[in-house]
Amino acid sequence: MTTVSLNQLPREIAGKLLDIGAVALSPDEPFTWTSGLKSPIYCDNRLTMSYPDIRELVAEGFAAVIREQFPDAEVIAGTATAGIPHAAWVAQKLNLPMAYIRDKAKGHGKQNQIEGRIAEGQKVVVIEDLISTGGSSIKAAQAVREAGAEVLAVVAIFTYQFASAEAAFAEAGVPLQTLSSYSALIDVAAERGIVASGQLASLKAWREDPASYGK
Repeated sequence: MTTVSLNQLPREIAGKLLDIGAVALSPDEPFTWTSGLKSPIYCDNRLTMSYPDIRELVAEGFAAVIREQFPDAEVIAGTATAGIPHAAWVAQKLNLPMAYIRDKAKGHGKQNQIEGRIAEGQKVVVIEDLISTGGSSIKAAQAVREAGAEVLAVVAIFTYQFASAEAAFAEAGVPLQTLSSYSALIDVAAERGIVASGQLASLKAWREDPASYGK
């Protein structure tokens, strides 16, 4: 078992994501997201699945957060698709039932949105890989509530720290915890020389006003 320090974890995970190219920073030539939004960062946390030491660090980080902050958890539920493997590893560590949540109900069979079993009244932690707007995670949490269960929190690997996402979680009444963050990432990237000190202001400005970035 990997021993983790929750205080050091944000920077440790940020460094690991940079190491494997799960995140890339390009403030001078921003990426274009599917939404059309210009962004100096591209994030693909699914790459963590291919690195046993990193996926173990992430799983133990999730488990440590749940043990410390949500010890009453009875079910670990992953979001489809990126949250599913992490939910499985965490559920195994905590010896808890695991389920996963589709973005919408199937159009055939039993038309399930939740696969696995979440019983009425159970306390659930939802596992997500990335928080951008927060919309898909909140939708998953609402599906759990519609099943009659209680959402203790959404716990994610990484967040862009958009104020709009934080407001959306607060409005939905869903606690959010993440293992690492955009702030931790750019700090580590600057220390490593991946981004120049003169680019930090631009990187911080994107988080504060992503819609205006690159215009």
